[in-house]
Parts: sequence; C-alpha cells; structure tokens
Amino acid sequence: MKPKLAFYWCASCGGCEVAILDLNEALLDLVEKADIVFWPCAMDFKRSDVEKMGDNHIDFSFINGAIRTSEDVEMADLLRKKSKHVVAFGSCSCFGGIPGLANLSSKKEMLERIYDTESTEERAVFPSVKFEFDGEILTLPEFLDEAKPLEEVIKVDYFIPGCPPQTEQTLEALDSLLNGRSDKKVFASAKSVCEECPRQKEDKKLSTIKRIYEIQDDGRCLLEQGIPCLGPATAGGCGARCVKANYPCTGCNGPTQEAIDQGARMIASLASALGIEDEEKMEEKKVDELIDEIIDPVGTFYKFSLPKSILKKRWRDLDKSKTIGGRS
Repeated sequence: MKPKLAFYWCASCGGCEVAILDLNEALLDLVEKADIVFWPCAMDFKRSDVEKMGDNHIDFSFINGAIRTSEDVEMADLLRKKSKHVVAFGSCSCFGGIPGLANLSSKKEMLERIYDTESTEERAVFPSVKFEFDGEILTLPEFLDEAKPLEEVIKVDYFIPGCPPQTEQTLEALDSLLNGRSDKKVFASAKSVCEECPRQKEDKKLSTIKRIYEIQDDGRCLLEQGIPCLGPATAGGCGARCVKANYPCTGCNGPTQEAIDQGARMIASLASALGIEDEEKMEEKKVDELIDEIIDPVGTFYKFSLPKSILKKRWRDLDKSKTIGGRS
C-alpha cells in the first residue's frame, strides 16, 4: 500500500508550495510512490475531507508556514491527530520565519498600522470578527497575539528548513521518509554555510560595515568585506547558493547544531570580525559608530528565527538604550 501524504500551509507566502512544484519530474515519481490525500493549495480538498479520516490515516503531513491564527492552530491539531508523522516544512514552520518579525509589535499595534495609517483620510474601519455573506453569518479566525513555530502548538517529528527548502533537501527528505531511512530529524547539514562557501577567506578584521551594493564581487568572503553575512551561524545544506550569487546569507536554514541562538551566535561572530570583543581597547565613540552601521539589527540577525530566539518577541518593550536596537 502506498504511503499517504498531506501538504498544508499556515501563515506563509506560498513559496514552500512552489518548492514542491519545483521538484518538476520528480513530482511525477512522487505520485507513483505515494498518494497525496490532502493538498488544498493545489487540488480541490476540503477540511471536511481530513475530518472524515481515521486517526493516523496520513503517513506524513508536511506543514509549512508559521502559526498566526486560530485556524492555523485548529488545522495543525487536526493534521497531528490524523497523521503518523508531521514534518515542519520551511523556515516559517521550523522557526517562525519572516512572519515572526511581527512579534516586535502587539496585535493592536499591527491592526492600527494596517487600518489607521497616515494615508487614511477618514476614521479607520477595522474588520469585524463576524460578518454576513450571502445570507450566512461567518466568523473570521482569531488573530493570535504572536506568530509561533509549528512545534510550539503540536509535536513535530521532522524539520526541513529553508526559505523555501532547496529541491535537494526536499528530495533527500522524501526519499528517506518514504523508504523508512529516517535517521535524520533535521534535514540540514551539520556544517555551516561557511563550510560550503567557495569564497576566499583571509580572516581579516573589519573596519566598517557595508551594504551589498557598496562592494564589487571579487570572490572574497562577503563578511570580510564588511557585509553582514549569516553564514557562520547558519546550518548548511543549501549549497551556499545565495553567497555564490554575491548575496549574503540571511539565515533561512536556521541555526547550526551547536548554536543555541542564531542571532546571538552571529552577533558574536560579527563582533569578533570588528574587534568589538576587545572594545575596552577601543574608543567608545568608535564602538558606537560601528554598531550604528548595522541597519535593522533584529531583521538582520533574526530574520527567520525571532520566535525561537532568546529574545522571543517584545524586545521593543525594553528600554531601547539597553538593547541591540538602541545600542548597548
């Protein structure tokens, strides 16, 4: 009997769904080896179809996207009940992802920003939780106070990080899981992106922070050229594609195995490259100038992992003079 697969998205951009389509001809091989019993993004499936299934009917449910609404929680709970194994697919599901950056604001602040902006000419009209449509009273899903990674609401068996996961990562996971060779829990390399990167490294100290448009691609390490590249703190397995294309790693594969906090590990690496770990030997003005050159520290160091970080969410509730956003 063929194993049964399900694919579902929560708070995501749709890129992880496209990543499945990016399997191309391998997708045809997949449907020969397995039955897709739920994939509402691509086929006409309804929630009721899952509700009718027996417990553990699905062998593997691949869930992408962060948990952001009450509907996300309900579907995650339902798929967990109906599945033998659940796979967190993509950075948002694994770590909270880019939707998790919204945790810097409260739910109230976000709604006010969306519906009551400077361009609003009249008093803002906020959406109603209940509304009438075609003679029927409908209820919108509740917007949660924060975005969460999948494992904070249900038990997750396997993780495939990436924004979106690379085709090689997805194929490795599918082959391993469908053939009973699931010796991995996280389908990412134990090595960092730096160890996959072909760029020339000279272990030079930095004197300034730059943005990518300020340098010429000469094959040298981007970090050593002053570009905040998260390669040292990010798990490999992606083939360092972004860095090979002269774009810094932004950390979508999540932290390396030995890193407790991806952003903290990267801040330490950058501080070392800048010589700030010896800041007692530097003028305070110079330290402040170097830190000020980092545009959007939280978005740089925690772009994909804020909800799973030590910071978690409301860093802005702290005294900004004591945070990395307001210089320490």
